[in-house]
Amino acid sequence: MDRATFLAALKTATEAIGVPLSESQAAQCAHFAALVVETNQTLNLTRITEPEAMAIKHFADSLTLLKIVPELKAGARVCDVGTGAGFPGVPLKLARPDLQLTLVDSLRKRLTFLEGALKTLEIPDVTLIHTRAEELKNARFDLVTARAVAALPKLITWCAPLVKPGGYFVAMKGAELEDEEGTAAKFGLTLLQHLELTLPDSEGSRRNLLLWVK
Repeated sequence: MDRATFLAALKTATEAIGVPLSESQAAQCAHFAALVVETNQTLNLTRITEPEAMAIKHFADSLTLLKIVPELKAGARVCDVGTGAGFPGVPLKLARPDLQLTLVDSLRKRLTFLEGALKTLEIPDVTLIHTRAEELKNARFDLVTARAVAALPKLITWCAPLVKPGGYFVAMKGAELEDEEGTAAKFGLTLLQHLELTLPDSEGSRRNLLLWVK
């Protein structure tokens, strides 16, 4: 992976979305991106591997989460459901090292990759859980999020039980947004904000972020 191209694109994109990173944070993002690309040769983690596209569509896209969530207290407990290659959880942790992060995925190979990557990057306070979201029990978080995992009704059904009272759930969706069919209200969630934004890429990729409070 061309590190310089990645870093230049990341700097431009994160500044454009209003979530700039320090040089050391950006360097960690570049290191993690390189590990994703390297592992992707043998394990299908992502179809996006070009440096500029990764910087914008994985890292900057993940950090849009910080545009919609109210100020997260230091040490807040965050759960990334269906994390896949570690998005949005890992970029969020790199931007906010104080957060206590839990990454949940149903494929053990992905978590094995993430365990090694987190160790290489010397990132503490991350818990990896191998399970399906609907089977995760006895866990409550200040913030639960999921990016491009499932349609809204199913996503809410999986994630809402993991949100503690007063906590938040953010669904990170693409250009197409399904009707959640009243599922949120059934789980005690109230919609606080629906943020539509466009990523600073050549395609003008559209995103929808929905924030609920419990």
